[in-house]
Amino acid sequence: MSIRTLCRYFGYSTSAYYSRVKQLARQEVDRTLILEMARRVRKNHPRMGSKKVYRLLEANIRDIDPGMGRDKFLALLRQEGLLVIRKKKYAVTTQTFYRYHQYKDHFNGKTWNMPGQAWVCDITYIRVRDTFKYLFLMTDAFSRKIVGWHLAGTLESKWAVEAAKMAIKQCSSTAGLVHHSDRGFQYCSKNYINLLKKNGIITSMGQAGYCYDNAMAERVNGILKEEYGLDLTYQSGAEAFTAVKQAVKFYNEGRPHWSLKLEIPARVHDRPELHPSHKRKDSFSREPVKAK
Repeated sequence: MSIRTLCRYFGYSTSAYYSRVKQLARQEVDRTLILEMARRVRKNHPRMGSKKVYRLLEANIRDIDPGMGRDKFLALLRQEGLLVIRKKKYAVTTQTFYRYHQYKDHFNGKTWNMPGQAWVCDITYIRVRDTFKYLFLMTDAFSRKIVGWHLAGTLESKWAVEAAKMAIKQCSSTAGLVHHSDRGFQYCSKNYINLLKKNGIITSMGQAGYCYDNAMAERVNGILKEEYGLDLTYQSGAEAFTAVKQAVKFYNEGRPHWSLKLEIPARVHDRPELHPSHKRKDSFSREPVKAK
């Protein structure tokens, strides 16, 4: 049966039929282009939330298909099996020793309005065959940028010192900066505390066993594992190091944050005016916020 006969049977003109065929073909091309862009983002950010992927691609998606909003984009990813399934939590690396000095919480309840006013830090584990490496992380509380890290084979405090040195090196001034952590022994050690004091940094610690006091640092750990594959098992320390270095780079330079109104940490760290709090009248004083 010919196309002309079929069109006559269903009450359509042949021109309407061919116009519809062209429209469907164009829609398929647009759909393919959008999916390819999404896959490219996921290559560097394999488990980034789909709403964040949309935020990164929104302008390009609108150019290709002005009618595709966020909900249609998510539906397309769902149809193609590209939505991310979240994984559950991990082992605990915090070892608290009460014989060490206890420090007050100078972090929670404060408002930070510039980079370099407060850092949060924590430790997470990376699987390497049948053993572990330990990732010491330090994050700027204002920009959410990871400013210091070190991957080590043990939980010794000297490796926490190395991560802190990296953060201190890239900060123009640390006088009055608040350093917040849990009460793990690494952050209470003499060498670590002396390093902070030498650089004019205020030590702040949450309550023992209360993870919400260090929620920001815990969240960064979770993002690196859930979205950048650091929950995988690596075959060597070198492979794990490369994965961590890449994950930190992609997190800092390419991942939007809801807390930053979908801005990217490195951009906010370099340009504080991009932070959503910039419009507040009390924001962006040039002096560090002093802990009481």
